[in-house]
Amino acid sequence: MLLFIAFFTFACDKSSNNASITTPTTANTDDSVVIEVNPTHFLTAGLTESITKVSQTLADGSTVMCYKIVSNNTPSDHTQGPWCPTNINDGIDKGGIWFEGGKLYDVDGPFIKNLATFYSNTTWKLYNTTTGAINFTDTKAACEAAARPNVDPMYKNYCVQCLPSYFPGIKKIYYIPVKPVKSTNTVPIMGMGGVVGIAFNGINFDPPAPTQAILGAYTLAPFDDAGGHVNGATGYHYHAATGKSTKIKQSDAHAAMIGYAMDGYGLFENLDEAGKESTGLDASRGHYDSKRGYHYHVATAGSNSFINSFRGVPGSFSVTL
Repeated sequence: MLLFIAFFTFACDKSSNNASITTPTTANTDDSVVIEVNPTHFLTAGLTESITKVSQTLADGSTVMCYKIVSNNTPSDHTQGPWCPTNINDGIDKGGIWFEGGKLYDVDGPFIKNLATFYSNTTWKLYNTTTGAINFTDTKAACEAAARPNVDPMYKNYCVQCLPSYFPGIKKIYYIPVKPVKSTNTVPIMGMGGVVGIAFNGINFDPPAPTQAILGAYTLAPFDDAGGHVNGATGYHYHAATGKSTKIKQSDAHAAMIGYAMDGYGLFENLDEAGKESTGLDASRGHYDSKRGYHYHVATAGSNSFINSFRGVPGSFSVTL
């Protein structure tokens, strides 16, 4: 399914030695300081078991120690939703957000009402013109029928939302190198079929959402204010960093840390405390300093992305339902 894409395994896995790695790494960083993953940064409320160390073989053939992190798929540091407003008169507190053209938009009632103008296409009409009621998926069956490439015709012009309660019992298992291992070449995120990383609350940062496929059926699948939504393959997950999940403030006014990429390098916010973007980022969206070693800065929330590729060899991710 295009909307509900599952990303299961990539490198820190004994069966993935044939994974492809392309694109030469730009040699513009120093590795005199390499920061290990700190397991105490993770919120225990988001985990189903204690974090442990296990030996794993990476895609490049090296054997390293990885942290095994098992998430219960529920953020303990913020609420989930809302996603779809129910009436065109609803305010921003009743709906989520949407990405378009690199910008964030509040999905309130007026936004839904204005979609035909917003997308310059009169086919858009997600609401009843008499009552103002918005068409939205309010059952698991409706969510599954609308959130797929061949959208059920009855759900054309619907606001699509899937609630966490529709998919209970999901566990997410991450294997992340304890100490990042720089790859000879950068590793593509989509090409490796994996998630980008993990927030400190145990929720996965995912590659870009297939927004064009969603829009093609005149459906809208909003994200909540934390940049997350739900699917049946991986449950709740993020497509943007909006500052709602746990972050670690830096003592030097540097951008706050929000999690780890799957290769073990730190993920930091886009802006520092002065509201400025970091400079000197490489093609993966990373750079080096002597305090944090090599690390990434995520893209702006409206870009529907986090980083462009992995500098290191990533670990693996799987889901149990």
